[in-house]
Amino acid sequence: MSPVRRGDSLPIYNRIGVLRAERGMSRAQLAGLIDVNPQTVGALERGDHYPSLDLAFRISWVFELPVEAIFSRTEFGPLSTELYRTGRPPSTTGSGESSHA
Repeated sequence: MSPVRRGDSLPIYNRIGVLRAERGMSRAQLAGLIDVNPQTVGALERGDHYPSLDLAFRISWVFELPVEAIFSRTEFGPLSTELYRTGRPPSTTGSGESSHA
C-alpha cells in the first residue's frame, strides 16, 4: 500500500516530523510502528506522498492524537500559536477561576 500524492489543488499538510522530534523518535522507529519503510515516513513528512486513511489512523494511534491534530488541508501554524490563541498563558490554578475570594 503506497501513499498517494494528490497535487497542489488538494494539499494535505502534516506535523509528523514535529511529533517525531518531540518524542525523540527516528524515522526508522516510526516506520516500524506503522509498518512502512523509513523512506515512506520521509516522503510523508516532506509532503511528497499522502497517507491512506488506514495509514493516517496508524500514525494517529502511535502519537495518541486525533487524525486532525496531525493532518490538515490548511497549513499548520506554530503549536505555540495554537495553544495560546488568546495571547495569554493558561491559568495556573487549574480551574480557570481566580484564586481570590
